[in-house]
Amino acid sequence: MRCWLIGLPLLFSLAGCSSDKPIINTSQSLVMESSVLSAGIITDEPTVDENDGQKRATSVLYNQRETPVIVHYRYYWYDDKGLEITPEEPAQTVTVPAQGSIVAASQLGNLTASKVRLYLFL
Repeated sequence: MRCWLIGLPLLFSLAGCSSDKPIINTSQSLVMESSVLSAGIITDEPTVDENDGQKRATSVLYNQRETPVIVHYRYYWYDDKGLEITPEEPAQTVTVPAQGSIVAASQLGNLTASKVRLYLFL
């Protein structure tokens, strides 16, 4: 048992040594912190369309509670290869009314953008 405990830190350090770069899964278009769900906020995955030379992403946030909820969100844009398009937009803040909804939107002039990820947090 003692040998196992001595070898455990070595095992963890070796597990952290990988030559593979982390891969971003751009097919996951919605990320919500658990606190957002606990606050009664639900939403669908964002949709992307093009209008007047701009890419626009939207998602409707619904509040299931009897009190308004302040939600922060940020959109991350990606090209066809999964590379993030910079510069990032700053996080936005909206108040979702009690038993109501609001649109969380982002607009980008870079037409190479093809995918988007919406990150919601309190």
